[in-house]
Amino acid sequence: MDARTLNTTCPLDCPDSCILEVERSNGSITKIAAGRDHPDTDGFICSKVSRFAQRLEHPDRLLHPMRRTGAKGPRGSWQAQFEPIGWDDAIAEITGRFQAIAAKWGGEAILPYSYGGSNGLITDSFVDELYFAKLGASQLAKTICAAPTGAVALGMYGKMPGVAFPDFERAAAIVVWGANPRASNTHLIPVLQRAKQRGAFVATVDPIHQLSRDLVDLHLPLLPGTDLVVALSMINVWRERGLLDTAFLEAHTTGAEALLQRASAWSVERAAAEAGVPAADIERLATVYADASPAVIRCGWGPERNRNGGHAIAAILAMPALLGKFGLRGGGYTLSNKAAASFDRDTLLQMPPRTTRTINMTQLGSVLIRRLDPPINGMFVYNCNPAATVPDQNAVLRGLERDDLFTVVFDQVVTDTARYADILLPATTFLEHHDVRVSYGSYVVGGVRPVMPAMGEARSNQDVFAALGRAMGFEDVAFTWDGETAFDQAVGTLSLHGAPADGVTLRRGHVQRYDFPGETPVQFESVHPRTPDGKVHLTPDALGSIAYEYKPVTSPEYPLAMISPATSKLISSTLGEFNLESFRVLMHSDDARARQIADGDRVRVFNERGEVVCLARVRDTIRRGVVCIPKGAWRKASSNGQTATALCPADVSDVGGGACFNDARVEIERESGVVTE
Repeated sequence: MDARTLNTTCPLDCPDSCILEVERSNGSITKIAAGRDHPDTDGFICSKVSRFAQRLEHPDRLLHPMRRTGAKGPRGSWQAQFEPIGWDDAIAEITGRFQAIAAKWGGEAILPYSYGGSNGLITDSFVDELYFAKLGASQLAKTICAAPTGAVALGMYGKMPGVAFPDFERAAAIVVWGANPRASNTHLIPVLQRAKQRGAFVATVDPIHQLSRDLVDLHLPLLPGTDLVVALSMINVWRERGLLDTAFLEAHTTGAEALLQRASAWSVERAAAEAGVPAADIERLATVYADASPAVIRCGWGPERNRNGGHAIAAILAMPALLGKFGLRGGGYTLSNKAAASFDRDTLLQMPPRTTRTINMTQLGSVLIRRLDPPINGMFVYNCNPAATVPDQNAVLRGLERDDLFTVVFDQVVTDTARYADILLPATTFLEHHDVRVSYGSYVVGGVRPVMPAMGEARSNQDVFAALGRAMGFEDVAFTWDGETAFDQAVGTLSLHGAPADGVTLRRGHVQRYDFPGETPVQFESVHPRTPDGKVHLTPDALGSIAYEYKPVTSPEYPLAMISPATSKLISSTLGEFNLESFRVLMHSDDARARQIADGDRVRVFNERGEVVCLARVRDTIRRGVVCIPKGAWRKASSNGQTATALCPADVSDVGGGACFNDARVEIERESGVVTE
């Protein structure tokens, strides 16, 4: 019996980046639990990660390279549509096909398609990026998440590190705007509870009441897309009452005039009518936040998921600057803290300049269906599952069905996308390879190390892209590295707020903390804006020529706004093979009653792009006029093989080119017959 416990870091897409203790016995993972020596893990982890071992031995786990033998798409069992091949054959076939495509149409006819929210420095945009750069492939604009927020945060504050989660406990007022810590960032919940016990005012801004009612003093359930006007109306309240910190604005900001001019058009009453919330609640939030010290805003990624998203994020992030809420521990804002670390990948890998075209990943369906010049005739999909996660799902599926599209899918399990592959490659999970995780929430960098041998013939991203590079004849030294060498190289190039990374700590699977000085920063004391002039740009260039412009979304034919937020079951679409077998559409009782729908009824959610057939969940936790289908659900989880993305437009915002998931407008009707439970 080889029982032992090893440490590693969770790299999955969550701000917490927990340290884990993984128990292994007789070659199998028997337990995944919370590790120690982490500022936020605090003795518990989410149920998603505690159950992650189920992925390792799931029937859909990919263990060998496979070649397609049947038709593309979900017809019958996947085993009947693929046959095993060896790694040498798989590498040779991919290399030969890519060489032939590049010879006929040029390298831009090859599209790498990935998104690395659940990956570290080595398994995303590392040697894979070098490989596709050397191929001359099309570049991918990674816009599914965080593109507008990233552009705005860079332009306004230079991605200044934010308030650490433990310091929220010191705040007198906490505003959680467009984030759901129950689904992601679960370790913020006990901090909010302790802050509440100390007398803090806690407000949430979200179409769904996600947190327990005894924890939240004020819930503002905005209509999706109206975050901008509510934020502007709050700013206007402070302008009219003379509450702005003019000394701070003069010394530390630019662009306040344009923002305040836009805000002046939005009275509380006008914003309340547009957002569908009581004017008194907006005014109360504005008043309490202005009066409280310290006060902190936890800004999530929910407000960016619509056409007004980038402008909304800018207005929200401007709030602490307008009132001078910085300089105190527990005061300021938190968005993403990843930029507290720096990593010079391009110098390390000697990346060649990229001059090829860039394709927005949100518009994959139209890109594959339309005949671009050159067309996309080869695609390499990894670190993501676009058949389940990309807007305009039906267009995406039609594109993936093309027989002339040579598609490689490199994944841990047979996803919805994998069923459209010509070649399937088995990937290791984070329990089976080396990586370095820079947290975007907690102030830690964690070492990810193999706590078990790779199952079957699964290989890491480093090993696969190094092999592909060698097969192409690329002589860059990075294509000779194995996983451990890549780990050492990455760690040697990484710094934590100017301090070198500790390779010994990270190799042991532990986390390294920062020193600002002290483990947590204070904005405008130990950390400052990283803009070229050191100031906050309240009207950043990323907002374009008409900053803070509000664009309403209306659809008389489809009156319900649909959102698709994260859930406690999935990390994007990861774990969909077992952890969300079916889903329901959440709707308010008034909306259900008007359509003669009862809880548990089988319903059809539809618009001009598609339809989703599932059961209804009728609850008053969601506001009227809004319905919710979970983010990342697999096609098998609905009755008709379509999910939320079938209803989402592939439109992109004018800030960062971000996906506009929450601009979806739908109608719901009861199907004949009632399903009761």
